[in-house]
Amino acid sequence: MSKIQLMAKNKTTYTTADVYEFINTYVETEQKRQDSLELITLLRDISGEEPKMWGPTIIGFGNYHYKYASGHEGDAPILGFSPRKAAFSLYVYSDTEKSKLLLADLGKFKMGKACIYVKKLSDIRIPILRELCMESIRYVNEHHECS
Repeated sequence: MSKIQLMAKNKTTYTTADVYEFINTYVETEQKRQDSLELITLLRDISGEEPKMWGPTIIGFGNYHYKYASGHEGDAPILGFSPRKAAFSLYVYSDTEKSKLLLADLGKFKMGKACIYVKKLSDIRIPILRELCMESIRYVNEHHECS
């Protein structure tokens, strides 16, 4: 088998699915629907990009190409979120000193390896979220090819 055959296919790829249809069919509570719409407005304003579906459950804004030292490469949204059942997964974090400092003032959340988990938007400070997004855009633009 060649190296290419051994690499896993990236599940998070751009799709043509309708973002609003996804929210109206996948999101179970009215609060989560309202928070999803608010996140779309916020991330659209910050990124200047329209929301697009990435994989079956991620709403992304913009895109960039990454390539790791291992050779694994692919495309990903610059900013994104998924309104999962337990919590929102926010894909707005880059591992920078400024981002680490901002997290201290964000509010109530849990941190995963590359995402921030938030139960509802009222648990966090939106101005801090905005700064995290802008820092992430800056980081991605400096370190990756962006479309």
